[in-house]
Amino acid sequence: MIGILSDSHDNIIALGRAVALFRDRGCRLVLHAGDFVAPFAAKELAAARCPVKAVFGNCDGEVKGLTETVRDFGEVRRAPFIFKWEGLRFLLAHLDRMVEGYAAEKAYDIIIFGHTHKPEVRRAGSSLLINPGEAGGWLTGRSTVALLDPVSRSVEIAPLV
Repeated sequence: MIGILSDSHDNIIALGRAVALFRDRGCRLVLHAGDFVAPFAAKELAAARCPVKAVFGNCDGEVKGLTETVRDFGEVRRAPFIFKWEGLRFLLAHLDRMVEGYAAEKAYDIIIFGHTHKPEVRRAGSSLLINPGEAGGWLTGRSTVALLDPVSRSVEIAPLV
């Protein structure tokens, strides 16, 4: 299982709930699609006890601090972050405006993005597009994450309660 979140916006309570859910569900990888905001918030993901891959979002101004914090348990990069995991080709981004173009390249099995604060799961060509919604819950009042089964490619949008 892969735990996916985005737009946590310094909500460490929601981050703690996300990490607890990811651990309960046996996640072996955690992906954050940007907008941690501050390094202290990113540090919460260390408790996931699995690799973390992340991208910077438009609200992540403290790039150096985030990079140094995440380095202890994973990696954070400027988008797009392209990698392979268990035979699947991933593209991790923050902004939503490029996802259709990425899908048109037909080079990625899974495309993960955030920014809109709205959960979304859909196919675009051969790619599965996943927006986990906002973990922080500040904008919509609803904190959500996504859980991806990499074998079946099924996705669950899970509320953080």
